[in-house]
Amino acid sequence: MLSYEPLWNTMEKQGITTYMLINKHNINPRTINNLKHGKSITMYTLERLCQILSCKPNDIIDFLPDTPPEPPQKP
Repeated sequence: MLSYEPLWNTMEKQGITTYMLINKHNINPRTINNLKHGKSITMYTLERLCQILSCKPNDIIDFLPDTPPEPPQKP
């Protein structure tokens, strides 16, 4: 599972808003929507965000392990 919590924290620390990403840095609004809803982004977008925020990928995205389904209970 993807988490963009590090991105929102990095943006807050630097005073960057989603409005600025869209209007100043030409990030597509659909990309912002994907980020807000935890959907995947391209490596190109990840690279652009790293350049804009002067950070590393770990400051933008966190990979969380999916929890495996529990085995059925024996009666």
